[in-house]
Amino acid sequence: MYQRKRQILILLCLIYWLGLLGCQSYQPQGTTVEIQRVLSGQTLEWTDKTKQPPTIQKVRLIGVQSPDWQQQPWSGEAKIGLEKILGLDRGSQKQSAILEFDLEMEDTYGRGLAYVWKDGILVNEQLVKQGYVLAVSRSPNTKYEQRLAYAQDYARVMGLGIWQPDRPMRQTPAEFQRQKP
Repeated sequence: MYQRKRQILILLCLIYWLGLLGCQSYQPQGTTVEIQRVLSGQTLEWTDKTKQPPTIQKVRLIGVQSPDWQQQPWSGEAKIGLEKILGLDRGSQKQSAILEFDLEMEDTYGRGLAYVWKDGILVNEQLVKQGYVLAVSRSPNTKYEQRLAYAQDYARVMGLGIWQPDRPMRQTPAEFQRQKP
């Protein structure tokens, strides 16, 4: 009897603690930008209005890896998924979002590296959680590494997107690239 009461108490404490965590809101520290278009499931363009004349910049989402463009249908679905999350699928040409940078600001190709927030939602995490992309940790940019890992576990267990049991993506983008002639 005592053991059962103890288990119930622990369960209630856990639910309370998780509820408190779920109620906490995080205000991303970053730059509000105007998203122009989505190039892939992990890359988009935004307008840098601090420069004269304003310029179009590319940003790659940190912590995610989209299927290679030749890995159809998954790469196309990842691009469309990113457009949906950003609200660019409803005929709107431009949407505002917040770019939150980590330790490295650019990749080797000169693209910005950022976490993207839209309406309080971490877009990188949503892409992983819906099974559009893989969570890939790349040190030193690991601020949301654990969130992305949890999102991938969720997508895998639920069989979403690239994790669908009837049509899974059989190779990671890196494995796919290595096999190309």
